Amino acid sequence: MDSHITSEDLQLHYSEHTHDEEDNKMFGFIVFLLSESIIFLSFFAGYIVYRTTSPNWLPPGVSGLEIAAPAINTVVLVASSFIIYLAERALHRDNLWGFRLYLLLTMAMGSYFLYGQAVEWSSLEFSLTSGAFGGMFFLLTGFHGLHVLTGILLQLIILVRSFIPGNYDSGHFGVNATSLFWHFVDVIWVILFILIYIWQ
Repeated sequence: MDSHITSEDLQLHYSEHTHDEEDNKMFGFIVFLLSESIIFLSFFAGYIVYRTTSPNWLPPGVSGLEIAAPAINTVVLVASSFIIYLAERALHRDNLWGFRLYLLLTMAMGSYFLYGQAVEWSSLEFSLTSGAFGGMFFLLTGFHGLHVLTGILLQLIILVRSFIPGNYDSGHFGVNATSLFWHFVDVIWVILFILIYIWQ
């Protein structure tokens, strides 16, 4: 039996091991996102039940929500999914500066969304205690906003790590997971926007 092992064999073994490890990590992360989806789905179900069974859904003196500014925020957030995809592609081409630029732009768009949400909250004529609608509105948008903030912080981490020499030579799990999380956050917001702002 030939026991001679070449450097090419070792490199191939290391590559296969790293690939399997990244696949396992990504599987675990997808399971995590599925658990988050269940939480949001339970909130959506609660919102729909309250919306269809409450005789006085909107708080007194409130006729509906302003839709123009949230619609702009929605466009910005959804567009940021495309930008973070470009960041991923730049990293796969070993274009670190392009990766950093697109990542900064994604973070800026996410921050703009949070700023827009804060401005909206400050101008509302109802609060968290204003009946079922007030409670559900702040619960859903606030919980989603927390996820947006988490996504921005994750992007900041992978941006900082891009300045460590050779950090992404062995794999891009952190970047891929962060990008997937950001797409998840965007999809959840589209559903929220339809439920809260379109279905009034």
